[in-house]
Amino acid sequence: MSTPPTRAAEVAVAAAPYLESWLAHQRRRLRVPGVQAAVRVGDRLVLSTALGVADLESGAELTPGHLFRIASHSKTFTATAVLQLVEAGRMRLDDPIGHWVPAVRERAPEVAAVTVRELLGHQGGVVRDGRDNDHWQLLQPFPDAAALLDLAADGGAVFGRNEHFKYSNVGYSLLGLAIEAVTGTSYAAHVQREVVDRLGLADTGPEWDARRAAQYAAGHTGLLDGEDVRLRIPHVDTRAMAAATGFFSTATDLTTFGAAHFTGAAGLLGEASKRLMRRPESEVRAHDEEVRHYGLGMDLRTAGDRRLVGHSGGYPGHITRTWIDPEAQVVVSVLTNAVDGPADVLARGLFALLDLALAGPEQPAPAAAPAGGADPARFAGRFANLWGVVDVALLGGRLVLLHPSAPDPVEGHLELTVEGPDTLRMESVAGFGSAGETVDYEWDADGAATRVRTGGISSWPVEVFRAQRAGQVRRAPAG
Repeated sequence: MSTPPTRAAEVAVAAAPYLESWLAHQRRRLRVPGVQAAVRVGDRLVLSTALGVADLESGAELTPGHLFRIASHSKTFTATAVLQLVEAGRMRLDDPIGHWVPAVRERAPEVAAVTVRELLGHQGGVVRDGRDNDHWQLLQPFPDAAALLDLAADGGAVFGRNEHFKYSNVGYSLLGLAIEAVTGTSYAAHVQREVVDRLGLADTGPEWDARRAAQYAAGHTGLLDGEDVRLRIPHVDTRAMAAATGFFSTATDLTTFGAAHFTGAAGLLGEASKRLMRRPESEVRAHDEEVRHYGLGMDLRTAGDRRLVGHSGGYPGHITRTWIDPEAQVVVSVLTNAVDGPADVLARGLFALLDLALAGPEQPAPAAAPAGGADPARFAGRFANLWGVVDVALLGGRLVLLHPSAPDPVEGHLELTVEGPDTLRMESVAGFGSAGETVDYEWDADGAATRVRTGGISSWPVEVFRAQRAGQVRRAPAG
């Protein structure tokens, strides 16, 4: 996107109430216990919100300060620490992992030959989690260093080096041991000092912290067939796998960490290292699926004009996602506290809505003299009928018609223009909906919308429709 960060931040601040409203709707519709989210543009935190509950058992309200297990986000922290050591000349990307973890040479020589670079890019062919990885469903503790070496030795080399992209938690855990060997300190202590503390991330750490147990959002089981009752999942220590999956954080802290990876940002890494992390190191191709790419510790994605980098996280009870646009200086982070939490869908939806807002005019028309003689803001709202929910949203200085229940809220949107005090006109484009037709409003004495006809079909404020829905369907006319 070409919009300067300062201007983009202004647009995002104005759009933030709608972004939060859309998140709230999605959370309720998908029955997610809690959603914590943050958006940072340039040096401004434009949204930091928490919706729903931290714990279904207690009913405690979720706050922006609740801690989440961010799981594989840990890989980006680990990769950052490795690149810092490379910059300092203390480690080389082409070092075999066996050079730093001698025990793996004796137990798993094929794994020992895999380089640091190959592990960072998941090109080492190393087993993902081992032959027995039921620690992921809490049937046993996560492996300690000795057990990790057992996992690497027992069928640890699945593919040849650089044969396929093969995601490996075991590989990243070995990188954690390498960091310990290089620095002479624990993985946790090193990344805390050199990554977390450098950015002042007060609510981020490399492993479960029992001293802060009361601050963590509870994890919850998934809805296997949509009808289950969610159960609370306890937090556990990930031990020797912390470099792959141990970190905790908040959405706000993750946007600060993401901003440290902006082009031109100082504090963690030089520009060459940041470019290296973001460069497509691995191609992810299987069957006829769309090709994806992975860098060094970062997932890569193209969304419209944006080239995004970041990571997801899947921990028992928490699903999380952060996307970063390093050039446009935007970070979106969404954390959910259920095994089936739609964090990635929500994060991508926030980016889509932000881009829709940024597609508005450079200088929105002033509210005092709007087109059509009526204030556009009065038309905005969420309305419902038998077919679902529709939003009229004010984004980027103009009105748009959106379907907030869709995973991509921007798909099928229509631009709206004000024709008069009670009427909007949908843009004239091809489509299956009511493009080119009017949106007509009825108001109460206080000027609040009581009924909206969109292309001729009536909708009402959500609570009004909910109250009248049963009577409406029961008195349906005979066919």
